[in-house]
Amino acid sequence: MSDMRDAIGVLLAGGQGERLWPLTRDRAKPAVPFGGVYRIIDVTLSNCINSDLRRVFVLTQYKALSLNRHIRFGWAPLAGLGDYIEVLPPQMRVSQHWYQGTADAVYQNIYSIGNERSKYCFILSGDHIYKMNYSKMLAQHIDSGADATVATVEVSPEEAARRFGVIETDKDWRIVGFEEKPAVPKRSRLNPDRVNGSMGVYVFNTHLMIPILIADAEDAKSSHDFGKDILPRIIQKHRVFAYNFVDENKPGSQYWRDVGTIDAYYEANMDLVSVSPVFNLYDKEWPLRTWQHQYPPVKFVFGDPDRMGVAVDSIVSGGSIVSGGRVTHSVIGNDVRVNSFCDVSHSILYNHVNVGRHSRIKNAIIDRHVCLPEHTEIGYDSEADKRRFHVTDSGIVVVVRQESLLEEPETA
Repeated sequence: MSDMRDAIGVLLAGGQGERLWPLTRDRAKPAVPFGGVYRIIDVTLSNCINSDLRRVFVLTQYKALSLNRHIRFGWAPLAGLGDYIEVLPPQMRVSQHWYQGTADAVYQNIYSIGNERSKYCFILSGDHIYKMNYSKMLAQHIDSGADATVATVEVSPEEAARRFGVIETDKDWRIVGFEEKPAVPKRSRLNPDRVNGSMGVYVFNTHLMIPILIADAEDAKSSHDFGKDILPRIIQKHRVFAYNFVDENKPGSQYWRDVGTIDAYYEANMDLVSVSPVFNLYDKEWPLRTWQHQYPPVKFVFGDPDRMGVAVDSIVSGGSIVSGGRVTHSVIGNDVRVNSFCDVSHSILYNHVNVGRHSRIKNAIIDRHVCLPEHTEIGYDSEADKRRFHVTDSGIVVVVRQESLLEEPETA
């Protein structure tokens, strides 16, 4: 792990999150809640801490107030003795524009990165769900004599054609080809049924990365993206290797999810409440950290046959009361009230939600501070839902507060 002292992390957390709308109406995408008590960004930051990557810049941009507060309260206290997790808003020191792409975001913070005088620089994303030990990736990077290393995950050819940059390697895992969402993707050398997709996780030798980013910034034709522009440009001239993702969940499971869409985000949360979830929140060997207010314990009240407070196959977070209602296969945040004769199933309820009596909620995501009147029905009549709420093509109903505030008032 000593080599990690020579590395810094740059965590990209500034995307607008358009595909997660309306959950990103009032918050940055990495600040969207996950698993009841966490934010999406907590997953990557926990990977950093568990990997002994203790110097991390978090690059924010859009609607970042709640994200900044979350990191300040929950993650900044981990700093000390030269360690830090520090938020860097756009400073426009080398540009007059907001971030134009992932590479441009790093380029615009090139002074902060250069001042650290680190040998290696990790580029990470704040909107993926996975457990990865970055020190293993750095060890391979150093052993192979690489200039840059790209983390890859095995995916199906169909999925690669829709969403992934596909990597082709030689027998030594050196990258010899890269295509963005190819119609006929090159197969994995180890598993011909699968494809090596880029995870959006990179490690660069810093002295190489800085001139590459400067050259890209001066290229008017570039979209300034690591996947689309930087990788294809450097694989011919430099030693660029693939690192095959090793999942810290369990060997062979390779759980990696991009939760950039409502449906993918919903499915990742629903994964958590299965009896044996692949992504395990209760893993003591790879703990997930976060910040949250102090809440009293969860409470379940009323035991009458027709009015029983119960939750089955669900996550229920602190401060919540299930009062004579039924919760099944759902993720319930902090300080939620499910009142008598309610039925909540296959849903995600954020903090401070109140579900009025006799309500039925199914296949829904209910944003924070939403108060549902008695006899509310969501998820049972798609046409009625579409008139009132945002509904995805797969039928997930997203309910947000009616008034749009500039930012979340707090991080709880």
